Amino acid sequence: MKEILRTNDVVLLSFATALLRDAGMVPVVLDTHTSIMEGSIGAIPRRLMVADTDCDSARALLDAALKQAGDLHGAADGQDGS
Repeated sequence: MKEILRTNDVVLLSFATALLRDAGMVPVVLDTHTSIMEGSIGAIPRRLMVADTDCDSARALLDAALKQAGDLHGAADGQDGS
């Protein structure tokens, strides 16, 4: 297993997990219970892991999706470069 994301952002984690599952991968979230036990201080981020064989595709897919989401967010804020 290889880590492709480490975050305290539960929305991003949920999005990434759904994206990878839709692509036929089997992502695994680690440190969920440890993070919850620590409370909301954000000291222990959760890790999203995928099989070694899916690592490169998962990173490429996640990078592309986040770039597109950033482009859409910028356009909605009027920051589309025009």
